[in-house]
Amino acid sequence: MTKGVLDRFKIRKGKVFEAPLEEAFGRLVTPFEEFIHRQSSSGILLMLSALAALIIANSPLQEVYKHLLHMPISLGTGEWKLSLSLHHWINDGLMAIFFFLVGLELKREFLVGELSDLRQAVLPIMAAIGGMVVPALLYTSLNLDGEAERGWGIPMATDIAFAVGCIALLGNRVPRAVVTFLVGLAIVDDLGAILVIAIWYTEQVNITALVASVCLIAIMGLLNAAGVRRSSAYIFLGVLLWYGLYLAGVHATLAGVITAMALPAKPKYDPVAFSTFVKDIIRSFDRSFRPGDKIIANDELRARVMALGNGVSLAQSPLQRMETRLHIPVGFLVIPIFALANAGIPFDSFSSSAAVINPVTLGVIGGLVVGKLIGIVGATWIGWKLGWGKLPKGANFQHIVGVSLLAGIGFTMSIFIAELAFSSQYELLTQAKAGILLASVIAGTAGFLVLRNAPVSENIEGEAPEAEKAMSGQSSFSARPSP
Repeated sequence: MTKGVLDRFKIRKGKVFEAPLEEAFGRLVTPFEEFIHRQSSSGILLMLSALAALIIANSPLQEVYKHLLHMPISLGTGEWKLSLSLHHWINDGLMAIFFFLVGLELKREFLVGELSDLRQAVLPIMAAIGGMVVPALLYTSLNLDGEAERGWGIPMATDIAFAVGCIALLGNRVPRAVVTFLVGLAIVDDLGAILVIAIWYTEQVNITALVASVCLIAIMGLLNAAGVRRSSAYIFLGVLLWYGLYLAGVHATLAGVITAMALPAKPKYDPVAFSTFVKDIIRSFDRSFRPGDKIIANDELRARVMALGNGVSLAQSPLQRMETRLHIPVGFLVIPIFALANAGIPFDSFSSSAAVINPVTLGVIGGLVVGKLIGIVGATWIGWKLGWGKLPKGANFQHIVGVSLLAGIGFTMSIFIAELAFSSQYELLTQAKAGILLASVIAGTAGFLVLRNAPVSENIEGEAPEAEKAMSGQSSFSARPSP
């Protein structure tokens, strides 16, 4: 609301209280709010975090960095105690929040987003499958024997924050439907990565803890069926599930995805019911109001305001509210911390050409850059030729090539899978991370240049580029409602 409109509102409709420093504070906060709601901002912070990790790991602070990451941190009282290194708390604990957000996005897209329409979703789904299978095969072809073979899942992943951030830098030059295609592809890619982690990167299973975890999942399902809409109840059970999966030997971050799937996705009120409810409350509020009344001193007015607040909450699904709340903390805190803890690669590990030109590094680079390109473009072309789906509106295959290259930015999820695959193999882990970083730079630069030179799309006049909406809590899908 502009200042002029607010002034007229004060004169005609009543008083609006402003604290003494409120206007000055607003002038300071507004630029910061604008910064954090730009899609490119989270990508920039992620890059800075990775760069900081590289600088620290190759500076005199290297030993302090390692010592800090391996520092044990314990939680518990009495005989019960859970002790993990800071590195494990970040990768197993903090990243569960990231997977919780991924689960929320997955559920919403398959329920009400573009992926809910099979005709529209078929090409992104095929592209995602091609973009997972071909890189895995390419990596495996170079690493058929020994421990290195376990890294086949590394080049399957796509970092949606980085990829969409690159498109955001291009503004209106990229058709909105192309961003839709990329995000749809990345959502299915995330689902594939989750399945890979759950099935292939799970070690020995503790059956007792696994049964207890299944019971917790059943309780979540019962809460959903009973109409329990308090997110706190599901989060409490999600924390217990995290511990249960940790004891079971299943990667604990999957608790975030499972909890997200249990969270109710439908609001209590539909638009018509909500409109009727609000009008009834406002009429009741007006009948209870007397000139000179203050809400804080009038119980009837306060009750109506509280009822209105509860109604506003019930007009949004718990899934929608939680996703909106998590976008900024995950994008500006969780992922940068993960990058800071995992992207630190000492350059002295690559003192010889053999340390760089090795099957693991080449397999990761080849999978993310070449494999993604062949898999996504090939699968999209097959689906298009067979008439199973249409290319994104306003796009040609140059746009698909650009998107395929950007999908080769594996970063967050690729590093995460590398940590699982080579947790006890430091040399292989370092080689894999080097491949991820190099591939992300190559793929990101190539994809940006291809899309920059693609035919310019005409967006609706006055509408912000689609990629710029993603981290503001708005959808990257045209059919996806704003949280």
